[in-house]
Amino acid sequence: MISTTEKMTTSYLDALQWRYATKKFDSSKRIDETDLTTLQQAIRLSASSYGLQPYNVLVISDTQIREKLRPACWNQPQITEASHVFVFAGKKDFDQTLIDSYLNLVSTARNLPLDSLAGYGDFMKSKLLDLPQPSKASWASHQAYLAAGNLLSAAAALQIDTCPMEGFEKEAVDAVLNLEEKGLTTALIVAAGYRSEADETQYYKKVRRTPEELFIHI
Repeated sequence: MISTTEKMTTSYLDALQWRYATKKFDSSKRIDETDLTTLQQAIRLSASSYGLQPYNVLVISDTQIREKLRPACWNQPQITEASHVFVFAGKKDFDQTLIDSYLNLVSTARNLPLDSLAGYGDFMKSKLLDLPQPSKASWASHQAYLAAGNLLSAAAALQIDTCPMEGFEKEAVDAVLNLEEKGLTTALIVAAGYRSEADETQYYKKVRRTPEELFIHI
């Protein structure tokens, strides 16, 4: 008999085997609101350094905005053909407000006195606030990538197709979405929806390094 754990593991790995970077979406198919909420929750529940989540995620369904985005994304058709486009935008800079607001959330969620968290807050501030601005932006971008990974896996579990995209002009995308005024900059774009039968990429055999090549056991 196959255990529940074995079934869950098999199902998860099957989902990852099923997914691929979809190049052509069926524009007639839309992600329903229930599944969209699940994807957003998967992003929200993602791990991030210190739990600070120094990014925002734009969920774009508006066709006119996506038409404007497409030239900034090397004219890739996924931008306009997918059901939704997720833009992960990291903070370009931040101060103690980022940390203080998080500590307030912790205090409320865990019913802890705010002053009991002061030491942890001081530790985070000592590690992050003195970083040069480019390093802060890079760190925030890395955290956004963690969240994007959760989106890809959650979508695969729902058999929703995705395409993570780094092929774009950052400044142009930021301008279309008015990210500069929000103190954000684009880190990664993920198109999501349902594959077109005409997308030949879905029939390609998945290629990954072997476990022996990839993993180093110490």
